[in-house]
Amino acid sequence: QRVLLLVASDVDALCACKILQALFQCDHVQYTLVPVSGWQELETAFLEHKDQFKYFVLINCGANVDLLEILQPEEDTYFFVCDSHRPINVVNVYNDTQIKLLVKQDDDFDVPAYDDIFRDDEEEEEDSENDGDGSEPSEKRRRFEEDVIERTMRRRQRREWEARRREILFDYEQYEYHGTSSAMVMFDLAWIMSKDLNDMLWWAIVGLTDQWVQDKITQMKYVTDIGVLQRHVSRHNHRNEDEEHALSIDCMRIAFEYDLRLALYQHWSLYESLCNTSYTSASLKLWSVQGQKRLQEFLADMGLPLKQVKQKFNSMDMSLKENLREMIEESATKFGMKDLRVQTFSIHFGFKNKFSASDVVYATTSLMENIEKDGPESSNFIKALDSLSRGNLDKLHQGLDLAKKQLRAIQQTVASCICTNLVISQGPFLYCSLMEGTPDVKLFSKPVSLCLLSKYLLKSFICSTKNKRCKLLPLVMAAPMDVEQGTVIMVGIPPETQSSDKKNFFGRAFEKAADSTNSRTLHNYFDMSIIELKTEDRSKFLDALISLLS
Repeated sequence: QRVLLLVASDVDALCACKILQALFQCDHVQYTLVPVSGWQELETAFLEHKDQFKYFVLINCGANVDLLEILQPEEDTYFFVCDSHRPINVVNVYNDTQIKLLVKQDDDFDVPAYDDIFRDDEEEEEDSENDGDGSEPSEKRRRFEEDVIERTMRRRQRREWEARRREILFDYEQYEYHGTSSAMVMFDLAWIMSKDLNDMLWWAIVGLTDQWVQDKITQMKYVTDIGVLQRHVSRHNHRNEDEEHALSIDCMRIAFEYDLRLALYQHWSLYESLCNTSYTSASLKLWSVQGQKRLQEFLADMGLPLKQVKQKFNSMDMSLKENLREMIEESATKFGMKDLRVQTFSIHFGFKNKFSASDVVYATTSLMENIEKDGPESSNFIKALDSLSRGNLDKLHQGLDLAKKQLRAIQQTVASCICTNLVISQGPFLYCSLMEGTPDVKLFSKPVSLCLLSKYLLKSFICSTKNKRCKLLPLVMAAPMDVEQGTVIMVGIPPETQSSDKKNFFGRAFEKAADSTNSRTLHNYFDMSIIELKTEDRSKFLDALISLLS
């Protein structure tokens, strides 16, 4: 039996896909892989392949809508859904026959009880039409009256039940958030089957790190999951140092470490990394002259000469590198950056190649959303997938170069948005729109890049604004999507607070605002909080959104 793999375009999905491919290889399962970037592609792929395939595996797509309703499959078609999008649609949860959800046992879903949202209608249809004739008319009338009263009561109960059902479903579906990373779920599966390899473990780590880099999960969840993976890492990577093969040239080992929260710093210069990491750039307010001064003070405080800081990290003096982390952390705390340390993992291939998990996430993301066209859309997906294999270090390095470009583009856009006051408060949320013709605007028509930009912008805006109320607001960001068709891509980001649970209410709000104004929108992304919208409908859509959230 061949299997069709439908994989969404995000790094976590790619990692889960790599693990599953490795498992399929172990068991000689034949499969066909189809990348899908949105609902339209998912439906098209299903329609094209539904005659040849009975088994479909959906990775990071499909859990948060009623699949059977959308795809209308035959009775003998089975879907295995491994998706970190929450909430999971209730029909998918309670359909045991055709939809199998791959989820971790300890994930709490808070799914409403079956009886609260489904009920059988048969019991209400039995009308008492078989009144025995021959009984007295008065008897008949009394029975008829009782019958009417009973029916009215039933109808009233039904109406109350339906009202309660709507309320329960609204509460359940109101916020969008993310569960355990799909790569981790797949790794768990491999582990239970005793087929887990070090490579698979690394992909699980990258999948989790992707959720952290994209800011999809809370710090608490991240630390908990890191702890789970750390146990596997020590199981797979303990080596007696005296063995000959302790460091063979092609060996691969994973290590847990407290690393600096600086993007790509080991493959860049420390200076560039400080300037283009959202955390340091926002804390030091690097878009202002004052901020640049603070950066110089920060470097001086560490006692690092500019010449050293601005050259490639690899070429820095060994004496400086040895206790660099401690030096940076100490100075960072004085400058109000207390969270510069982060728990993560790194991987060593032989002697000279060392990558941290976030390096790989940035590299893979930028390969996937590369806008420099050379070939069909799906070739980006394949390149990104390849860059995760340890044999393809050249692809990974290519990804790292692209990632630097992207991070620079994001940082410059953030700076120009703040310096030209493009972020405006609309009442219940902040709003920022990128104009056509802005540098790098093409990059931000891609969902992941736009989300990263929005999150960086919100963090930076919060650091730059004096207005206390604005610090607690969510952000809606728009960028040109397709100039010829006159569409924009719009994303909603939840408020950036310390206790934020990363739950996003914009998905539902966007749907309602679009319905109430008949705006021409396309809800094509697997994340409900990203939509496409006709440019001329933008103002009425925003007005509706404001009144809805006020």
